[in-house]
Amino acid sequence: MDITKDHKIEFYTLNDGKTIPYMGFGTYQATEEEGIESVKFALQNGYRLLDTAARYENEEAVGKGIIQSGIPREEIMVTTKVWRDRLGYDETKKAFFESLERLQLDYIDLYLIHWPANEKNFGADWQKINSETWRAMEDLQMEGKIKSLGLSNFWPEHLEPLLQTARMKPAVNQIEFHPGYWQPEVFAYCKERDIRVEAWSPFAKGAVFKNGTMKEIAKKYNKTVAQITLRWIVQHGAVPIPKSTTEERVLENIDIFNFELTGEDLHTISQLPKMGFSGELPNEWPDIIGKQA
Repeated sequence: MDITKDHKIEFYTLNDGKTIPYMGFGTYQATEEEGIESVKFALQNGYRLLDTAARYENEEAVGKGIIQSGIPREEIMVTTKVWRDRLGYDETKKAFFESLERLQLDYIDLYLIHWPANEKNFGADWQKINSETWRAMEDLQMEGKIKSLGLSNFWPEHLEPLLQTARMKPAVNQIEFHPGYWQPEVFAYCKERDIRVEAWSPFAKGAVFKNGTMKEIAKKYNKTVAQITLRWIVQHGAVPIPKSTTEERVLENIDIFNFELTGEDLHTISQLPKMGFSGELPNEWPDIIGKQA
């Protein structure tokens, strides 16, 4: 894998020449004070990639955590996302600047389309909506407001038409990726096109902690199930973004680079039956739209 090292933190090089840390810190469902403190602690203990979204309603807390951490802004990669109800050129631009203000930042390192427009919700214009949303992001990048552009929850059927009109290829696609549901076809598609995959819900909504195979493998390496899970994701070349507000677990999650899973164990985990699936699909938005990653 194309990993470089800087300040003891490992990075992948993206297709736009920018770099992304080997692991991120998720903030989904982190409340105000809890969000501030967890972001602050994570940054002070080695994390450099933060993941939030307008829909999480905690961008202000993330911004405060960044400031209070004392870590230089240029060392931190901040990710946020435009939500489903703000797609389209003008709305995306408005949503972006609202996020920027809440985060108290001058620019965003990685900006994602949270979920693609689809035929069910947008009719025949769905491809055009995605294209216009992407064009707004490209323009913001040209203005220096966004460093890298990316997607979230895009399948090949959504990516293909977007790539036909895009001036900039997506650097990242953040998808649900965990033992029991890692979307190998989507992952392979992205890998072939040098689009780095980020893994949301890495712990399968807690299902990995109850799985007997995961427990056995963890015992074999004298590691926790969480560490085995994150190591499995990293060895695939994906970027996990685990979320925790418990300091011990925040430290545990990042401590996965002093061991390596064997090819056999990697394969065993990859073959686990379906578990922990969120139920969220890009072409089937729920009637009551949740805030999921």
